Amino acid sequence: MFKKILVPLDGSELAAKILPHVVDLAKTHDSQITLLHVYYAGESETFPDWIEKARAEEEKSCALLLAQAAKDLEAQGVKEVKVECVEGSPAREIIGYAEENGMDLIALATHGRGEVAWVLGSVAEKVVSHATVPVLLFRVLGMNIPGLKLDYFPPIP
Repeated sequence: MFKKILVPLDGSELAAKILPHVVDLAKTHDSQITLLHVYYAGESETFPDWIEKARAEEEKSCALLLAQAAKDLEAQGVKEVKVECVEGSPAREIIGYAEENGMDLIALATHGRGEVAWVLGSVAEKVVSHATVPVLLFRVLGMNIPGLKLDYFPPIP
């Protein structure tokens, strides 16, 4: 039923809480998982060198983050995991990627980095409202406790 599952991740622990559920789905349906990270490096005519450097750093961070997540999923028995890093507006890129690549399902957490925990996150809300493929939302709540590491992905050296 769900042969191609798109999983948007933003690098936060909250967003990554969807992964155990996606592993179960993928193993049940023999699915391919595509991990997608959307970043925005910005634009500046005044400081184009800074923007290019920021873009290069974002691409590098994305590649490392998703490679580790893919490795973890494969270790849990998922047969095929792809990773994609794209620049742009998160909701628009998620929806567009799903449509252009024939995804059967978009699976994401209700909240990610910087999202207020008592309302549906803005990216999740936009994806649910505008996606043309089924969307699986996993409700997550979290709070920021000083000294508690909340990021799923390790920091980039």
